[in-house]
Amino acid sequence: MPYDTNLDEQAFSKEWESEDGKIIVSVHSYNKGVNKLQITREIKDRSGNFIFAKLGRMSKEEIEGVLPIIKEAVAKM
Repeated sequence: MPYDTNLDEQAFSKEWESEDGKIIVSVHSYNKGVNKLQITREIKDRSGNFIFAKLGRMSKEEIEGVLPIIKEAVAKM
């Protein structure tokens, strides 16, 4: 069965922003399934618009900023 965006439900989403970009923590459920945590990174391009980037490694500052949001997201699961 191919992926269907209509079956993807978002239960929670919150972002942590810095001068370089932002990290988005969200909880999703697909086709009424189990809630799952998703963490994505968006960086600013030359025009100042946010674009998707691989999360990769996180700095201590990013972890400290995102950790309370992760705990909040887990409470919503």
